[in-house]
Order: sequence, then structure tokens, then C-alpha cells
Amino acid sequence: MTAMATPRHRVSVAVAHAHAEIDAVADASVWSMDAAETTATLIQLTRLKARVVELEARVAEHADDETVDAWAHRTRQTRPAVLGQVRLGQALVTRGHVRDALAAGDLVLEQAKVIVTALDQLPGDLDTTLVEKAERHLVAAGREHTAPTLRVLGKRLMDVVAPDLADEYEAKQLAREEADALLATRLEMWDDGHGKCHGRFTVPSFHGAALKKMLLAIAAPKHRTATDGPAAGVVPRPGRERLGRAFCELIERYPAHRLPQTGGVSATIVVTMTLEALEGRLEQAALLDTGEKITASQARRLACEAGLIPAVLGGNSEVLDLGRTRRFHTKAQRTAIAIRDKGCTEPGCDWPPAMCHVHHDIPWSCGGPTDVQHGRLLCPKHHTRFHRRT
Repeated sequence: MTAMATPRHRVSVAVAHAHAEIDAVADASVWSMDAAETTATLIQLTRLKARVVELEARVAEHADDETVDAWAHRTRQTRPAVLGQVRLGQALVTRGHVRDALAAGDLVLEQAKVIVTALDQLPGDLDTTLVEKAERHLVAAGREHTAPTLRVLGKRLMDVVAPDLADEYEAKQLAREEADALLATRLEMWDDGHGKCHGRFTVPSFHGAALKKMLLAIAAPKHRTATDGPAAGVVPRPGRERLGRAFCELIERYPAHRLPQTGGVSATIVVTMTLEALEGRLEQAALLDTGEKITASQARRLACEAGLIPAVLGGNSEVLDLGRTRRFHTKAQRTAIAIRDKGCTEPGCDWPPAMCHVHHDIPWSCGGPTDVQHGRLLCPKHHTRFHRRT
């Protein structure tokens, strides 16, 4: 460790003594600890760490800019990291109950930060006695609850300290959060050039909840034995893979006529492919108008159900067909087929009608009619398998 110049302040002396005590057990083996002593020691170490965090924040509050720079440099921390400790020390100056609980090891750092944030979000004109009541309430709750639970309790502080103002405060808080969420809303997407598209997004909580509900409606509950084969077993909840597939299906099934028009046409993907590929006589990649490529079997599957138009080219690359106007089954036709088929028509599959595609028995790409007689229900998986076989 880095030796401290001869300490004079009692805090500096205590830190030096603490280093000496830790040095004394630096090479001590812990194999002889039984489970009970190990648990008790870990609990005490957690409490000790919280007390050290409070002491560090208290000293950090005293630091000036030059001290902050030297602290960050000598300990190889980033300046934002050490400034976070300075801000915590500044906050604890006015949050005495939080500081005392942290100093006693009754709270951990994560809990303390949540409580401070919750108190900072209270109305600025709230009576100081009510603020203190709220602080005592959360500190007491911190002895029983984890930080995530404290975060929830912090949103309902007004119910505890000022019930008559709680509804008005909650409305203002929600309005502020919604406005902040709209400002933070963004979506990023990038293609890796190897057949996969990646992305991340930030949306308001309402839209996130709506998206989750839509995906769960598509992904669950479905028996894996019917969708993935008998060897897969039964999964009680959709995992990441199934939710990802549900997201793909949501994109495929979104009605193109509901999208805004760009340049006079709806946002429908156009697939350029040869007539031989569309009819299944040649397995040749199809080109999307966005620049990506898909397999011919994928294009044939999507031609049955999704919002795309195949631009079929002849031998000299002349456009032979831009799709027939009646490619999709109407709502009435889908209803009739659903009543007749009662679900996916593949043996052993139990997907309900609402989650199935209407498949053309005679492929639409080969001139098949869009009617009830020649249409049948297939779940997305069996629909994909059918087009891979053709």
C-alpha cells in the first residue's frame, strides 16, 4: 500500500490503523471457517464496507478540485467516479439520517443512493418536517428492503408524509417522467454483414410494456412439443430466443396499409428475384430494395403472408410481374378458414387460429388463387418449413 505521511487528524490515524489491521491478515487462510462464521464474517465485512463508504464520502465532500484530481490520478480512477463520491458526501450533509445509517453499517451504498434520489425528487416547497419524516421512513425501510424495493417505496413517499397532496404530486411526477422519457427515446440499428441485424432502443415505459405484451401474446403459451418437436420438452415461459422470434413475426405481420406512405407508396419491402427462384426452380438469393439479401425460400414464404411485393425479373432483367393486387386473404376469408381449420393444420401442432398464417395450397407465386378453398392455416414454424421444402 501507499504509505501515508505521519497522520495527525483522528480520521487519518483511524485509516492508518485500519490498514495495519488488514495487513495483519493479508495472508491468513480462511479454509477453517465453518459456514456460520463465514456468513457472519461476510455480513460484518458488508457493514464495514458501508461504514468506509460513508467515511470516504465525508472526506470527499471536503476535497477541492486539486484534491479531486490528485485523488483520481493516484488511485487510477476516472474523474467522474470520484466526483460521484464528492456529490454523495455533499448530499449526506443534508441527509443526516441516511448518513448515520450508512456510518453504522445499517445501509449499503446502493440503498443510500436510492434514498437520496427519492428525497431529492420531493417537491421543493414541501415542509422540511415532512421531508425529514420521509427520510426517516425510507431509512427504516432500508433495514428490511433491498434497493429496488426502496426505489418503489420512494415513488410513494407522498402517501406517507402528505396523503392529501399525494395524487397531485404523483400526476406531476408522472408527467415529468413521461416528458423525460420522450426526450430520451431513441433506436439504433446496424447490420453486421453476416445475416444478422443488431440494435438497442430506449422508449417510454408505456410503449415498452405494450411491446412486451404484444410479444408475449405471440410467443406464449405454446407447447414446445408442438412447435419445436417432442425432444424440446415444455418451457413454462418464453425465453430470449422465443421472444426474438416473436419480434420477427410481429414485424412480418404488421399490416403494410397501416404504415405512412413515402413518396406515394406504403412502406412495403420490394424483393427483386428471378422467375425461376420465385417458382422454386432455382435457389438464388433475392435482393431487398433496402440492399440486404434473403434466400428464395424465405421470399416465397413471405409472399404468402407478409408485406412485400416480389419484383420478378425475366432473362434480360426485365420486370415480368410486380405482384397481383389480391395477394392476402381478406378478413372474412381468414375467419372462414379459422372456423374450418381451428388452428395449424400440421398434425400434432396446437397453435390457435389467431397466431397462424393463411397458406396458399397452390403457391401464390405459381398463380395460386387467394380463396378459402385453396387456403389453410399454418403456424409460422410450419409455414417456414413448407417453403423451405418447396
